[in-house]
Amino acid sequence: MGSGWGRSASMAADMASELTTEEAGLRDDGDPLAADPARPGRWKPRGLCVLAGVLLAASLPPWGFWPAAFVGIALVDRLLARQRAAVRFRRGSLVALALFAPTMAWLKDMTVPGYGIAVLLFAAIAGGFLALCPPGAGRRLALPAAWLLAEAFRGAWPFGGVPLSILAVGQVGGPLAGVARVGGTMLLGAVTVVVGVGLSALLDRSWRAAGGALLVAGLVVVGATAAPHGSPTGRQLSVAFVQGGGKQGTRAINTDPRKVFDRHMKASRAVPVGMDLTLWPEDVVDTKTYVVDAEEGDELAALARRKHTTLIVGVVEDEGDAQFHNASEVWNAQGTPIDRYEKVHRVPFGEWVPFRSLLEHFAGDSLPQRDAIVGKGPATLTTPHGKLAVVISWEVFFGSRARDGVLHGGEVVVNPTNGSSFTGTLVQTQQIASSRLRAIETGRWVVQIAPTGFSAFVTPGGHVLERTGVSQQAVRTHVVAARHGFTLYTRLGDGPFVLGALVLLLAAWVLDRRGRPTDPATAT
Repeated sequence: MGSGWGRSASMAADMASELTTEEAGLRDDGDPLAADPARPGRWKPRGLCVLAGVLLAASLPPWGFWPAAFVGIALVDRLLARQRAAVRFRRGSLVALALFAPTMAWLKDMTVPGYGIAVLLFAAIAGGFLALCPPGAGRRLALPAAWLLAEAFRGAWPFGGVPLSILAVGQVGGPLAGVARVGGTMLLGAVTVVVGVGLSALLDRSWRAAGGALLVAGLVVVGATAAPHGSPTGRQLSVAFVQGGGKQGTRAINTDPRKVFDRHMKASRAVPVGMDLTLWPEDVVDTKTYVVDAEEGDELAALARRKHTTLIVGVVEDEGDAQFHNASEVWNAQGTPIDRYEKVHRVPFGEWVPFRSLLEHFAGDSLPQRDAIVGKGPATLTTPHGKLAVVISWEVFFGSRARDGVLHGGEVVVNPTNGSSFTGTLVQTQQIASSRLRAIETGRWVVQIAPTGFSAFVTPGGHVLERTGVSQQAVRTHVVAARHGFTLYTRLGDGPFVLGALVLLLAAWVLDRRGRPTDPATAT
């Protein structure tokens, strides 16, 4: 990050300190995003909205400058101060647009129209929730709650939820990460906002508000260190993952599936004999029928017998011309298929196409031609070495899926994924960060396996081991501990924190109506 980052943060903080209603010339009438023409040297609010969004984006992978989120939130707090609801909506939406446009750019590799629709829709959703913050004394109490509710809403709707570009994905690299053990990404994101609100209060010399915010954040962080982590069962598992390698930016429609399969078979020669588990990525076995009835099924059974290992492989199986299955299949060391998990959360615009009839007029053949069938049942695989929780690719962004697998007895979490169709490493770095979050949330080891990277082992504390490079062919092995016991997040889920945010938002409006004339946060 170096001195350049330090200068950028300092400049942003200086601009934030100028942004109060009276001193920066923000108005409640006329053009709500115009600066006072009598003060031409001031930054216009539009530019500050974009800056806030860019700072929030910079805190997320692949950039990962996690302190930038605090400065970005401080700017958001000041942009909302003493503004009408319509202005809060517009400013919040513009902040979110600057956040989502770069961090969701991976969607363009699937469909450009879908990318545009998603970014505009999610920006409007964020703006709507930020507009719920009161403009006066209750604003700083409400902002963490509103942000939590916005992320929770996006995690459920539309398209089955798109929980990307959330603050927690950046903060997993910082000192707040352990909060996920208590309240998952919802609480971690809210605490991030609390720190940003505290910074904004410091710039106003509102010592009570700043001290209260930083005290709350500190207590949650310290409490998370004492919260339950889960514990080892006493059993150790030797695990190998296989990354077949190959070029990034390739799509299944333009790729010979047999070549992908053969690359992973070739790489598997390096797997030591007798590993407890050997893991292949998502989508690397593509058949016209169920894999157990295909030639590839016989080859996988022979590989499991030859290596005397339990083999877990990601398969895609056709179901007519319009649908397919995306599953993880287990073969035991005798070459017998023994269990199967089918993906539940599908990638919108990738594994199914919302508004297909509309988008076909614009995107044509660039859209996926088939939709994945929705899986059912708990997120687990049963093996001779214990039960595994499994989240296939996109599902790793949903804390609820890993939680479901652990609640149903998963002692290790596996994340078979396939990001080979995306250029760059935007998706890959966000997936690694999400695997780290799932490890902390559940108190389990997580193993992520991808055909072209990144693949890695992740400790229950969220530390990444043996990470591969992009396009590399590699086999990595590690001994991981089977674990049991539940963290607070595993026991509670997101529900209590969403309910708490609703109560906090209501309390903020009560406070705002009672204390607006003497608001210390906006006093000069």
